[in-house]
Amino acid sequence: MKVIMNRVLCIDDDSITLMLCKATIKQASFSEKIDTAINGQDAIEYYEDLLNKSVDGEVYSYPQVIFLDLNMPILSGWEFLDEFMNRYYLKFNKTKVVILSSTVDHRDRERAAEYPIVMDFYSKPITKEMLHDIGQKLN
Repeated sequence: MKVIMNRVLCIDDDSITLMLCKATIKQASFSEKIDTAINGQDAIEYYEDLLNKSVDGEVYSYPQVIFLDLNMPILSGWEFLDEFMNRYYLKFNKTKVVILSSTVDHRDRERAAEYPIVMDFYSKPITKEMLHDIGQKLN
């Protein structure tokens, strides 16, 4: 299978979920590079580092897809989305977010739909079928 993405970012506070996410993405050949963050604040620092590494204002390699958990300590998925939209979206405007959450609250799905960057909302855990669907939507 051809690799679909150059780089993705998985944001989740659970190390087992991150490990499963990375393994599934690798098995599905979904992305060449898989970066991780353990909460929203860690992800904000990741994007700050990307900006600091930019050349003449151009960032050459950044995640095309973010897999985002909502319920995390320090900075939640919602807080990360707000911060990303306010501070980073103009620079990283080709990035799409896929929410991976264990929530069953329909209001979370409705709220996620208000963010133009959010392309999908799935229940954990990530699967090859999800990645196939996401790949189809991106192509």
